[in-house]
Amino acid sequence: MLNRLWFGFFLTAAIAGLASWLVGGHPDVWAAMVESLFQMAKLSVQVMVLLFGTLALWLGFLKIAERAGLVDALAKLLGPLFRRLMPEVPAGHPAIGLICLNFAANVLGLDNAATPIGLRAMRELQTLNPSDDTASNAQILFLVMNASSLTLLPVTIFVYRMQQGAPDPTLVFVPILLATSASSLAGLLSVSLMQRIRLWDPVVLVWLVGGALLLGGFIAILTTLSAAALSSLSSLLGNLTLFAIIMAFLLAGAWRKVPLYETFIEGAKDGFDVAKSLLPYLVAMLCAVGVLRASGALDFVLDGIRWLAHAGHLDTRFVDALPTALVKPLSGSAARAMLIETMQHSGVDSFPALLAATMQGSTETTFYVLAVYFGAVGIQRARHAVGCALIADLAGVLASIGVCYWFFG
Repeated sequence: MLNRLWFGFFLTAAIAGLASWLVGGHPDVWAAMVESLFQMAKLSVQVMVLLFGTLALWLGFLKIAERAGLVDALAKLLGPLFRRLMPEVPAGHPAIGLICLNFAANVLGLDNAATPIGLRAMRELQTLNPSDDTASNAQILFLVMNASSLTLLPVTIFVYRMQQGAPDPTLVFVPILLATSASSLAGLLSVSLMQRIRLWDPVVLVWLVGGALLLGGFIAILTTLSAAALSSLSSLLGNLTLFAIIMAFLLAGAWRKVPLYETFIEGAKDGFDVAKSLLPYLVAMLCAVGVLRASGALDFVLDGIRWLAHAGHLDTRFVDALPTALVKPLSGSAARAMLIETMQHSGVDSFPALLAATMQGSTETTFYVLAVYFGAVGIQRARHAVGCALIADLAGVLASIGVCYWFFG
């Protein structure tokens, strides 16, 4: 799957480049595509530098949590649920606790913690994988849920809107929550269909219904707060939770008489080993994504969607927000740039800008997640992971459009 996908990126870019040159009269498209190759190679190294430090830091703390028994305790608590969702993972396996920690970090918007924990979880799942290069069912479910944007507090979206002068930066809070819930549900349902997971099992239903009730209650409470109070609470909750997790690991380790410093160093070394294996995968995927974006292929897609909307006598305002949605699976930085450009061009509280912000908060950088998580364990055959992850992205985009027309007209 990844072989065909990677080649498809370059083939699509070549066709789009030819069309841009011969039909559009832009011979400089080839220079832009070649320049993008080198820029993405450089970006891959920059990302790696950040990952080295982040992985060493968090896998160091995580090693302390493991030695203190916290990960095993979490695995036992959630064992009944994951035995239904991931039947090939034994009860009490450390991967379960790590997956739960990763989901919790994603929900709270703690990206710096979520990625290292997620990579550690993927490596634990790989110990149960009978194949060295083919993704297991459990790995696919874990990756798709990570690629479905499990974010409860989209603080960065509020910051972007505040920087562009929005009078109410948190105006898109509830729309993002509804859209990201749709993307996560679509990801879970698509994987369940492919893997024949019984979601109607009583244990699974209890967890799903309970989670939905908690989410609904949380939304109801937060919608009563002012914009300033919500923004302040989001920042406080994220940072406080992050440091509280660190202190919980350290205190539990001290209580269990774990040698904290030596254990941290051991875990940090593991983080270094994980990070150094990622560079080839990042270079391969980011360069393909960069060439595709520079070729003008996305512009052709947008023009086609606008033509179809006109032909169907539909409102076309949503098309102006689609650049953010189209590039988000390919590049997080490009999607941020598209979002800011839409805010500046159309106005921060215009319909396209509000829709673009909702899409940014409810979708994920699917191919980056794919490259990093599967690259960390040498997976080359993704099976249905890419398709299910893209279904989650599509659900997030469609839900964003529907919710924004509902909320903002």
